[in-house]
Amino acid sequence: AAHRSPLAAMTVVIFETERLIGRHVALADDQALLAVYGNARAMRHVGDGQPLDLAACQGWLAIIFQKYRKWGYGMSALVRKADGRVVGFCGLVHPNDQPEAEVKYALREDCWGQGLATEAVKAMLAYGQRAFGLGEIIATVAPEHLASQHVLAKAGMQRGPLRPNPDGSFTQLYTLGPPPSAGAAAP
Repeated sequence: AAHRSPLAAMTVVIFETERLIGRHVALADDQALLAVYGNARAMRHVGDGQPLDLAACQGWLAIIFQKYRKWGYGMSALVRKADGRVVGFCGLVHPNDQPEAEVKYALREDCWGQGLATEAVKAMLAYGQRAFGLGEIIATVAPEHLASQHVLAKAGMQRGPLRPNPDGSFTQLYTLGPPPSAGAAAP
């Protein structure tokens, strides 16, 4: 097999929607990552709730490249077709090496409320099932984060149970099952 450098993978387009292009991240996306993940309002429901600084964003890019090598997929940049600007990130990840792929997304605050997240999540879910045969994809969201739950439902995911966290809090689970098989009878 020919050796493929990480540089070759950085411009891979994985989906296109009406308004967005989803592509592998590139080293040059560090400032776009900072614009999303450095925003305290955007991060209040992510991880420890703290915004990332530029060094953390650059470190995260290295992790994303590792995940591309391990899984063939990971977080991707969302490029707005209208102006070529990276407006957010969406991807399929395996936090703490969980077996299920989990869809994650975040957009620049000035792009919230425009339907871009739903558009990206729908395309990412379809990509995961089509390109990698992922039978089940999950999403986790803070129970109070109703906007994100609305995005996941509009993208076709089903609300599941509350999942307990080690700290005693809970996370709302959403799932997307396998695509219906061709010719299968409806239940």
